[in-house]
Amino acid sequence: MTDPSATGRLTQDLVSRLKLTDLEACYQDLHRHPELAFQEHRTAGLLADRLESAGFTVTRGVARTGVVGVLANGDGPVVWLRGDMDALPVQEATGLAYASTVDGVMHACGHDLHVTWLVGAAELLADARDTWSGTLVVIGQPAEEGSGGAAAMVADGLHRLAPRPDAVFGQHVAPGPAGLYPHTPGLIMSAADDIHVTVPGVGGHGSRPESTVDPVVTAAYIVTRLQTVVSREVSAADSAVLTVGQFNAGLRPNIIPAEARLGLNLRTQKAHVRERILAAVRRIVEAECQAAGCPVPPTITTGGSYPATVNDAALDQEIAAVHRELFGHDTVFDFGPAMGSEDFSLLVPVGVPYDFWFVTSTPQDVWQAAPGDDLAQKLDAVPGNHSPLFAPDLSVLGPGVQTLVSAALSRLTA
Repeated sequence: MTDPSATGRLTQDLVSRLKLTDLEACYQDLHRHPELAFQEHRTAGLLADRLESAGFTVTRGVARTGVVGVLANGDGPVVWLRGDMDALPVQEATGLAYASTVDGVMHACGHDLHVTWLVGAAELLADARDTWSGTLVVIGQPAEEGSGGAAAMVADGLHRLAPRPDAVFGQHVAPGPAGLYPHTPGLIMSAADDIHVTVPGVGGHGSRPESTVDPVVTAAYIVTRLQTVVSREVSAADSAVLTVGQFNAGLRPNIIPAEARLGLNLRTQKAHVRERILAAVRRIVEAECQAAGCPVPPTITTGGSYPATVNDAALDQEIAAVHRELFGHDTVFDFGPAMGSEDFSLLVPVGVPYDFWFVTSTPQDVWQAAPGDDLAQKLDAVPGNHSPLFAPDLSVLGPGVQTLVSAALSRLTA
């Protein structure tokens, strides 16, 4: 068991070595140049170059754009630190001086901050290698945003390229007043499934709907009926979210198309709830298509599935204690499991404990101006992950490095 006070003191002793001006420049550069899943060539190159300069042995191009850096520093435990690198197809609307220069692409989920934190932690620990012994592995993961980057890295040999870890750590920027570090022992993030539905129809002229089977109307009924699944088929004691995020059909106003396509996203925290909702989706889609007289059965496929993220409870409690030592007792608390999802756990070899936590980042003036009387109400009112207005405060650059450094030092031999 780690000594939180000793780890906190060592981390604080190293803080003076942080190059905050350099980290800010790194972050702003990454934010200006976002790259979508499996296209993170520039981002990966920046991370790999910084790791090599710090003394890491680096493998590039894992699962196309992934980066694995290994710093062996004598006998001792092996610690993995992971950060994701991909951006989102979102048009930025922050108005920042360092806003995205790529039309329609933005770091709306903060992965540019994750890479910056990785860079800072890797360089700080490499510079302070006289204070610890063991092996540090830094992983830059591509394609976290629903594109299976973690599984792709494992399939491309991650577990051969890096020694088996004793612990794996990750973190995610989140909305909330800058300066909080939510930890949850056990379940912290939900499972996610993408569901793709094709509704078949019989196309024709918009002036003669009686000669067609209109898939747009059928798909609209499906969307409406799906809204009852969580409210009427899931216990109030369980958490689930079913969202229809895509509805694509037709090319011209006067043409009834031959098919409509729906994209659904499901978030669950229990396996039996997931199975029940998946069955309900299939039942509703098939029944609506039959009721509409569709010429052939609909197509329903599931893809892009992520498991629930479940922290090792004992490890999380230890790291939470270290973070309290660093930032104060009231800055670390259990916010409970989130409905968001991650593929972080898929990187971790079976049987290895891991811990994942959040770093809040809303600027204080934005937080104070947000309506609401408590944390939950204000969280609903400030820009969050995936918003075109998401803009983490630069004050979290240093603390986000310290959270990773302290977690690594809690396991690496002093």
